[in-house]
Amino acid sequence: MESIIIICEFIIAILIYYGLFVVGNFIYKKLKNSKRKILNPLEYFPMEEYHTLNQVFYLIMMSIFFLFIIYICVSEKTDFLAMGILQIIISLYVALTLDYSLWKNKVLFFLLIPFESIIYIVFNASYILFPFYQFHIIVYIYLMKLYYNKFRQYTESNSLGITIVLLFIIVFFSFILTIFSESVSPLDSMAMVSNAFTSNGYAILGNTIIGKINAIILVWSGYILSGVGTATLTVAILSRHYKKHEEELNKRLDELEYLIKNK
Repeated sequence: MESIIIICEFIIAILIYYGLFVVGNFIYKKLKNSKRKILNPLEYFPMEEYHTLNQVFYLIMMSIFFLFIIYICVSEKTDFLAMGILQIIISLYVALTLDYSLWKNKVLFFLLIPFESIIYIVFNASYILFPFYQFHIIVYIYLMKLYYNKFRQYTESNSLGITIVLLFIIVFFSFILTIFSESVSPLDSMAMVSNAFTSNGYAILGNTIIGKINAIILVWSGYILSGVGTATLTVAILSRHYKKHEEELNKRLDELEYLIKNK
């Protein structure tokens, strides 16, 4: 009887994930084809900031998959609800960006299904977590390599520097160090490192999972927007400077042309 229940929950998890994928795909196509260009980052950020954020995005995706592996290896139970939701969201994002003309991506779609997280959230059952979590380690290692290749290709094709990697390594090392030195969960560690890095202190802001996630989002959003403001101001100052020189140069050329014609 118990095996039948497990099989039913397994099937329901697949149906729920596929349903979320269909809804997500519908919303994604609607936004992508919208005339408002909501999904175009260049509508919100200058080109320089856009390139940097793209690099950071690939590095963050690699870190998230590494974070999932940490939870699997240490069998971390705290904040599992938050990690389960994050696992579902990330797996859906990856599934929506796959090219299904390739057969390996069709297989990857099935391997991405976070059975353990969906079953835990929907049925509050944890007996199925262990085998699937161990199996997902291989998938997450593959995805880390995939996003590393994307980072390298994007950096090289756009002739970008890799200084951002040094900054990212510092934050990531501090994140891992805080987990073990302060004996806190990865979520608490991320909150502490985020606050420390942005000069907001070293405390954990928020007493609930939602509160902590909200604090992290606000901290990093403020950091990104401050960078956007700085980049925009720099571009504006440089544009004004070169525009002034251009006007002076054009004026001198006009004077020279006038002298030549009237010589």
